[in-house]
Amino acid sequence: MHDSTPASNPSSPLSELRLQPRYSETDAMGVVYYANYLVYFEVARTTALADLGHPYWEMEKQGFLIPVLQAHCAYQSPARYGDNLIVRTHRARLGRARIRFDYVVLRENGPGDETPLATGFTEHGFVTPAGRPLRPPEALIALFPESNDIEK
Repeated sequence: MHDSTPASNPSSPLSELRLQPRYSETDAMGVVYYANYLVYFEVARTTALADLGHPYWEMEKQGFLIPVLQAHCAYQSPARYGDNLIVRTHRARLGRARIRFDYVVLRENGPGDETPLATGFTEHGFVTPAGRPLRPPEALIALFPESNDIEK
């Protein structure tokens, strides 16, 4: 179950994905297994790209892919089965052919009450289906603000 809301202000999140962890995503302690956060990041990222008007499946049809070059997640508090989670996605450009998505995972406790659970990022390069570096379409890269505060 998820819902996304695109943001119009570049400094605000690109999108917010709402989801509830499934029982199968938890470990023996009833906590969301750590690797599932990367799955949540992927769902949030593809949702964000669709919100930008560039669904990933359409990008593939146009002959370019954005594989993950680097991924990171820092855990602060556990998510559990039945929690209402929000994954906020921000975006930045790292150069001519690299982009980055930053994520914040929150537990929604009630109206205006959120607990930070994890933060993370994924960095991506643009390549052809054969794996050769590719310059992204200008229309897409223009949607990613340049970031000077992220190490390139």
